[in-house]
Amino acid sequence: MNPDQPPICDYEGSDYQTSFWDESDRAYEDQVEALAIHRLLPESGELLLEIGAGAGRNTPRYKAYQRVVLVDYSSTQLQQAQTYLGTSDRYIYVAANAYQLPFVTGVFDGATMIRTLHHMAEPQLAIEQVRLALQPGATFILEYANKHNLKAILRYIFRQQSWSPFTPEAVEFTTLNFDFHPKSVRNWLETSGFSVERQLTVSHFRIDTLKRLFPLDMLVKLDSIAQLSGNWWQLSPSVFVLASAVGDTAIAPPGALFRCLLCDHIKLEQTDDSLICPNCHHHWNYENGIYDFRLK
Repeated sequence: MNPDQPPICDYEGSDYQTSFWDESDRAYEDQVEALAIHRLLPESGELLLEIGAGAGRNTPRYKAYQRVVLVDYSSTQLQQAQTYLGTSDRYIYVAANAYQLPFVTGVFDGATMIRTLHHMAEPQLAIEQVRLALQPGATFILEYANKHNLKAILRYIFRQQSWSPFTPEAVEFTTLNFDFHPKSVRNWLETSGFSVERQLTVSHFRIDTLKRLFPLDMLVKLDSIAQLSGNWWQLSPSVFVLASAVGDTAIAPPGALFRCLLCDHIKLEQTDDSLICPNCHHHWNYENGIYDFRLK
C-alpha cells in the first residue's frame, strides 16, 4: 500500500455479497436503497462512475446510463461483479483506490458512492477525487452512515453510549467503519465543488424486531414515505444525498478515460494484458477484463 495514502478497507477474498446480502435478512435494506436510487437517478446519462461497486449489487439499477465504470479496491469483488453482470461493453471493471482515481478530469457525467464512504478515514479526500472525475453539472449520489440517527440520540440521552451524536467529528465504531454527521458531509461536498440538491433519509426501520413483526412490503412502503423527510431532518441510520458538480472545470477530450497515476498522461496504449503509458512507460495490468490501477 502507498504509505502516503490513508488506510484502505480491502474486501479482497471476502464473501461479503453472499454472507451480508444473499444469506442474511437484509431484503428490507436492499429494497429501500433501490427506492432511493430510483428517486435520485437522472432520467438519462452517458458514463457513470460507481465507486465501491463490490459485486455489482446496485449496478443493474443504473439503467439510465449507457455505460458504467465499476471501481472497487478488491479484484475478487470485481470478478464476482463480472460473473453477475457479464463482460459486455456496457461495463468497465477497474481495481483502484478511491483516494487515487485513475481517470481523466471531467470524463463522467454521473457518479455514485453507496455503502462506501463509511470505510473512508479521509472522506473529503475521496469526495474531492470524485469531483475531479466529473464534468460540470454532473450528478453525484452519495450515501453515508449517519451518526445523528434516532437510535444513537436516544442511547446518548440515556447514557448507553459515550460519544455524542450531535458533534461534527466522525465516530469509528469498528476498524475503518465510520459514522458521519450530516452537517460534516454537506460541508465536505460544498467545499469540494458540489451543490447539495436533495437528501433522502433511508432505512428508518432497520431493527430486527420490526423486521420480524411486520411484513416486508409494509416496512418498505413506510420507509418510502419517511424518505421524503430528508431535506428537513436526518434521523435515520443511512442518508442519501443528491449533489451536482458546480464550477467551470475541465471536460475530458473525446475518447479519453484513463490517466497514468504516476505522470498524469492521458493517452494510454491498450495491449492484450496492460495499459502502457507512453510518457513514463509504466504498465498498468489488464487481466481477465479488469484494469488494475492499485499502487502497492
